Amino acid sequence: MFAQKRAKHFKLSIKLDFIKRTKSFLELGNSIKNIEPMLLDEVIKKATSENPWFTEENIRLSMQGLLHFLEEDTMTAWINQYDLSRVPSKKIGVVMAGNIPMVGIHDMICVLVSGHTLIAKLSSQDEVLIPFIANKLIDIAPEFKDKIHFVDKLKGMDAVIATGSDNSSRYFNYYFSKYPHIIRKNRTSIAILNGKEKPNELKALGIDIFSYFGLGCRNVSKIYLPKGYEINVLIPHFEDFKHLTDHNKYSNNYYYNKSIFLVNNSDHLDCGFALFQQNSKLTSPISVVYYDYYSDIESLYEELIQLEQKIQCRVSNIEIIENRVKFGKAQMPDIWDYADNIDTMNFLINL
Repeated sequence: MFAQKRAKHFKLSIKLDFIKRTKSFLELGNSIKNIEPMLLDEVIKKATSENPWFTEENIRLSMQGLLHFLEEDTMTAWINQYDLSRVPSKKIGVVMAGNIPMVGIHDMICVLVSGHTLIAKLSSQDEVLIPFIANKLIDIAPEFKDKIHFVDKLKGMDAVIATGSDNSSRYFNYYFSKYPHIIRKNRTSIAILNGKEKPNELKALGIDIFSYFGLGCRNVSKIYLPKGYEINVLIPHFEDFKHLTDHNKYSNNYYYNKSIFLVNNSDHLDCGFALFQQNSKLTSPISVVYYDYYSDIESLYEELIQLEQKIQCRVSNIEIIENRVKFGKAQMPDIWDYADNIDTMNFLINL
């Protein structure tokens, strides 16, 4: 009888803890919305000075994405998919990427909402923004102070989530092989057009391609076009991004890749701020967008299934394309849109 009461009390305690954690994250969303402009400007300036790829525009875009995660309806719908009533707390080591601002924040949310302790190795490219958000959370709920640890080297963890390149993933698989783990590799995103897209959809495709300078795994780096579709048709719809060449690092990449194409006499289309080239590869260099043609959508779809492990998002309005993303939404995922399509929460609650 005593054991039954103890178990019931333990379960109730976990449930109350979970409710409190969830409420803290909803309050975090409100706190971020109401950050004093001067404070936010200061944080943005510091992050930009440490990583020039993190422009004010891109940081504010990533903040919008975080706020989308923390909307009450979104959080509720997400959490209701899981049974979080019996999750014993463990220490989760997280190796975070730094290709776009706060890309590691999703793993942080998953670890903390599921009741675990976060031991995070920040990317050297993103050492300002995530600790800033973590401190905002601790201000709301001080008990998170013992649940969030940023470290130089991972040790003492029970499981690992690591995000990196194809090369670093081999190191991660070796080094973390004895732990339950999620190891993420390079991925990219594609767009598949059928020639019936509306002008506003093509304009939105520019967001999928050029936001964050194209550095994210959810950025479109390859466009599939129906045979006979002229690539020139797309260019006027991307004019909103011609300012990208004002950015020194992007501009260096653009002129470097342009010179390589010219020296090698490689066919390409230069629109003044980006280079478009017909190429069978999926992943293009910064400032370059690959495209290719298809004659049969069913055959293309079968081909893409074989490349499933390399593709994060398929941007399209073609019905045959499963799990397709609407134009302009590739870099604005829902909280349940997991990297590499691996359910992080399911992994965490079943350790």
